[in-house]
Amino acid sequence: MAEDDPKTLVSTDWLEAHLKDPDLRVIDASWYLPDMNRDPKAEYEAAHIPGARFFDIDRISDTRSGLPHMAPTPEMFVSRMRAMGIGDGHQVVVYDGAGMFSAPRVWWLFRLMGKTDVAVLDGGFPKWQAEGRPVEDMPPVMRDRHISVSRQANLVKDVTQVASASKLGDHAILDARSPGRFRGDEAEPRPGLRSGHIPGSKNVHYRSLLNDDGTMKSPEELVRIFDGVGVDRGKPVITSCGSGVTAAIINLALERMGHRNHALYDGSWAEWGMYNDLKVVKGE
Repeated sequence: MAEDDPKTLVSTDWLEAHLKDPDLRVIDASWYLPDMNRDPKAEYEAAHIPGARFFDIDRISDTRSGLPHMAPTPEMFVSRMRAMGIGDGHQVVVYDGAGMFSAPRVWWLFRLMGKTDVAVLDGGFPKWQAEGRPVEDMPPVMRDRHISVSRQANLVKDVTQVASASKLGDHAILDARSPGRFRGDEAEPRPGLRSGHIPGSKNVHYRSLLNDDGTMKSPEELVRIFDGVGVDRGKPVITSCGSGVTAAIINLALERMGHRNHALYDGSWAEWGMYNDLKVVKGE
């Protein structure tokens, strides 16, 4: 079992023991790809961890962007978190209904806004339910809470920065998509996107970082996985995926390993695969 760290990852045991803490806030950050045929809001309303608030990744985003669920402005983040009763002094725990899929994205969003007292629930809701822990179907009572944020620009990269990193080779660019999508063998789930990967990037499929029960592998196992792919851990890292969701699983893994110099390419393949003037590589 992973060692509990309320800034990265906590166990179901830890969360149940702290569930009644007055300054704990639990977030259901479930989000699914269309082909998963799951409705995260309906599932939340049917059953969730007691006191959990629902965080809609698509709605709490930069609605001015044509790209999917780009990081919201600090102003929008503050407004939405206040309304959800999440503020300064709170310990936040984020989970999702897939085990570990979209929750790390919201962990990363909090860190982007300068909030570090936030952890992902290891194994998520499936593990919680499998262990017979308490659930409820009632929405929590939410009272406004002041929250102050400070956007950490170093934790996010845009397409220009990623193109420069790809050309110069001064960052390790890690792609969390499946090997088939990385190689360009499989079509992208979003129509109109080219297949392949960013030149110089390496494939670290997010599932390779997880155990069968959706928990994250130990820091020692994670180091072996990254070394096995040939990741230069002396370089700063940029993570990427289809649309900036599962990339955050790599960021969480890096943080667990003690690698602090990492950022997420928010546009990810939804952006890179759209522009014909950006080079694409096929194969390994």
